[in-house]
Amino acid sequence: MRYVLKIAYDGTEYAGWQYQPNAVSVQEVLEKAISDALGQTLKTTASGRTDAGVHAAGQVCHFDGENISVPPEKMPDCLNRFLPPDVRVLDGWAADAAFDSNRSAKRKTYVYSLYVSAREMPLKERFATRLEYAPKLPALQNAAKLLEGEHDYKAFCASGSAVKTTVRTVYEVRVEESESFGGRDLKVYVTGNGFLYNMVRTMVGELIDLAAGKRTEESLLQAYETGRRELLGKTMPAKGLTLVQVEYQQGN
Repeated sequence: MRYVLKIAYDGTEYAGWQYQPNAVSVQEVLEKAISDALGQTLKTTASGRTDAGVHAAGQVCHFDGENISVPPEKMPDCLNRFLPPDVRVLDGWAADAAFDSNRSAKRKTYVYSLYVSAREMPLKERFATRLEYAPKLPALQNAAKLLEGEHDYKAFCASGSAVKTTVRTVYEVRVEESESFGGRDLKVYVTGNGFLYNMVRTMVGELIDLAAGKRTEESLLQAYETGRRELLGKTMPAKGLTLVQVEYQQGN
């Protein structure tokens, strides 16, 4: 049977989703929990890798297992007893053999969290990046539209990636603002058909620079055309990024 899990995790203490030889990953602790709970060594496949320090509220993975007495809908409670408190299985269900958490994914949504403050706020620092200044919301929303569409996002990709193509479609970049603890909180939601290594974090850095007037639409278009990383803003820290949703075809 193919089991599918929806997982949330605080990525602060982990070297990302995928196994690492000299560091602890989310995949490692999840597969250990599966082994401890079910008495079987089973390999998981996720919708995609999240980098070191990146969080998830809706990561999806699957594994195949036979002779398992635990029904899919009971798998979260079964596994959570063996997981550390910063990793939790939220939901479980069965899928047919054609379903693949990675290859069947159609859309993914990330959110990048920022807060504007002269000094660090301990209650926000773990999951958001502080800015001393941020442009007004309308300027951010206008700049966000420039990052949407089908483009070659090579300039947004960190070196070391071995993907076949750097063309991606970004369906929406949405900026929301709220007030908390007397300051501005900003959330940048990015939905696309797939993302390159560090792509969303670089998009957020570019978004801020565009809205602040440090970069222009012309320089962004040149970055799309040439793939030159130096034409873009900085890559934002991993701690502000969370994978919030992975979407599949109806029925999956």
